[in-house]
Amino acid sequence: MTDLTRRQALLLTLASGLPLVAGSSRSFAATQKVSVALDWTVNTNHVGLFVARDKGFYREAGLEVDILPYSDTGAGTLVANRVADFGINGTISLFTQRTAGADLKAVYAVVQAETGRVVFNAARSEIKSPRDLDGLTYGGFGSAWENALISTIIRHDGGKGNFETVTLGTSAYEALANGSVDFTLEVATWEGVEAELKGVKQRSFVYADYGVPDEHTTLISSSEAYLKANPALASAFVEATRRGYQFTVDHPEEAAVLLIAANKDALTNPSLIEASLKVLIDGHYLRAENGAIGTMDPAKMDAIGGYLFTAGILHDADGKVLTQRPDFARYFANSYLG
Repeated sequence: MTDLTRRQALLLTLASGLPLVAGSSRSFAATQKVSVALDWTVNTNHVGLFVARDKGFYREAGLEVDILPYSDTGAGTLVANRVADFGINGTISLFTQRTAGADLKAVYAVVQAETGRVVFNAARSEIKSPRDLDGLTYGGFGSAWENALISTIIRHDGGKGNFETVTLGTSAYEALANGSVDFTLEVATWEGVEAELKGVKQRSFVYADYGVPDEHTTLISSSEAYLKANPALASAFVEATRRGYQFTVDHPEEAAVLLIAANKDALTNPSLIEASLKVLIDGHYLRAENGAIGTMDPAKMDAIGGYLFTAGILHDADGKVLTQRPDFARYFANSYLG
């Protein structure tokens, strides 16, 4: 038995034997079933869900939570069509889907600040600031948001915002490493950590330093229909989920063990999980410097919504660019946090 296996066995045994501590003001006479869909293959952004489930926080709240694995159908679509009760999604996808008519409303901010960044190989000494990206080739992922984002960053630095795009998906990282593309976007708390562990030398530009509003990159959303029909149930789920993320911040080593144990086939690199959680916690992504966990900042939500509207990224149900600025305050609610 390896040290890691021993540690997993010990912590899981302790976890299962500890008395449950009351942490939610809402519980139900009978266990209520709730489903939540993941937005991607399981990673550290999802840790609070697994901790809340496996530490018994959901059970204390009278919930039986089914964590649905990532599929070809996005979590937002599953939620809007009532296939899942809740789903992990990004602020950008929330805004674009809701303005196009999807029944979505954010109820929890998984991360408190933008985790994405423009990244390129450190050896590219000629790239000193974003304007030096003009005329280069970007390895992209196929969304209109990316081009608007990168153009804004380059123009804010005095460039023209002109670059070539090659849509590659996740193979963009391999293309960046072998020089097939000049730059791409990555999540600093995951791909960035992985690159560092592999000894890959990179440099990057942070979006908010160059004219793009900061955002809650990852959210948990539900549908207005579900929230109206199940207000107490929704609050119980959100509050128990916050307990899971709070526990993660306070006990990252045990949280890592629980996440890995629940996803043995998918998470085969414990060092990546541990390092990623450290960045998420030390960088004040899971818990903001002001102590906020789960809360969405209204000013931040309005700013990124306004940016998307001005950039022409938001379309209505007929595919037409919005001409009237939406009331973005209706796109989210902190009230389910209790």
